[in-house]
Amino acid sequence: MPSVKPAVRLFRKLEGLFAVYKPPGVHWKTVRDTIETNILKAVDATPRPAPRRLVQFQAALPSGQTTESTDLTVSVSALPALSDHPLVTGPQFQKVRVGVGHCLDAFSSGVLVLGVGQGNTVLPNLYHAHVTRDYTLEGEFGTATDDFSHNGRIIERTTYDHITRDKLDRVLAMIQGTNQKALIMYSKVDPQSQEAYELAVRGRLRPQDKSPPVLIGIRCASFKPPHFTLEVQCVNETQRYLRRVLHEVGLELRSSAVCAAVRRTRDGPFRLEHALTRQHWNAADIMQAVAHYRPTTRKIKNSGFDSQSRMSTESQSPSREPAQPISFLTAGGERQRAE
Repeated sequence: MPSVKPAVRLFRKLEGLFAVYKPPGVHWKTVRDTIETNILKAVDATPRPAPRRLVQFQAALPSGQTTESTDLTVSVSALPALSDHPLVTGPQFQKVRVGVGHCLDAFSSGVLVLGVGQGNTVLPNLYHAHVTRDYTLEGEFGTATDDFSHNGRIIERTTYDHITRDKLDRVLAMIQGTNQKALIMYSKVDPQSQEAYELAVRGRLRPQDKSPPVLIGIRCASFKPPHFTLEVQCVNETQRYLRRVLHEVGLELRSSAVCAAVRRTRDGPFRLEHALTRQHWNAADIMQAVAHYRPTTRKIKNSGFDSQSRMSTESQSPSREPAQPISFLTAGGERQRAE
């Protein structure tokens, strides 16, 4: 039985899911391509198998004999097969497939889940599980732009001196209660049932199918006008939607707001503390990250990651109370205003 090549052994250790930290201002395709290149270089740098030895028989005349002589001697030699030379065979791996989970746009940063090789087959399971994701949103009162970000074209300037922490908390509390009914509807459970009550108490109501963006939890982490920071837990979101949330918060406070930064701190079971930063996007560190998440990858692959029952790694920190299901915008995308 032929032995497995070192390059193949190395690649098998790299197959699976892991998370990296995507810096702001970098497209996710650039991150993926960089990691693909680094993996290809590492795999191709592994020792190659020794080239096959070909036996060569060569007939020659004994010394001192003329060409008319019928006496021939045969020499046997072993030569390396030129077909196995690296310049002929080329790289050991022509391409490595690296897939991306829930994408981040170019201006956002944070946890980005990637899959290598067979890990790509697990990414759809993670997507259809409708896992929650945590974000930190940095906002600034007093300005409105066309794309809800601080880099957009300014369309309005407003005052913000009247905004207090207490007013902001009241708006967030209003947001917290606007879409409980819709979330139960998306969860496909009877709102009058014991199951719905228990899931709501434990903060485990989740949409069963693809739904509009839903905020599961929201709180103010910092308030230093005009700057403020929100921590958000959501599902089926986009980064543009999250920027719009800050815009809507500003409108509710009779002002305006833009988003200065969007940072994802958790994507399902993949957390910020285990995400690889740019200097660790190499084969050795990726191998360790894949090994760390291998039990999680196995559970996701075996469909042990359903919408209502989450693994412990996805649950909130013990220091916080379970977040109640919430949503800022209605299913049709319209803003509901507090009276």
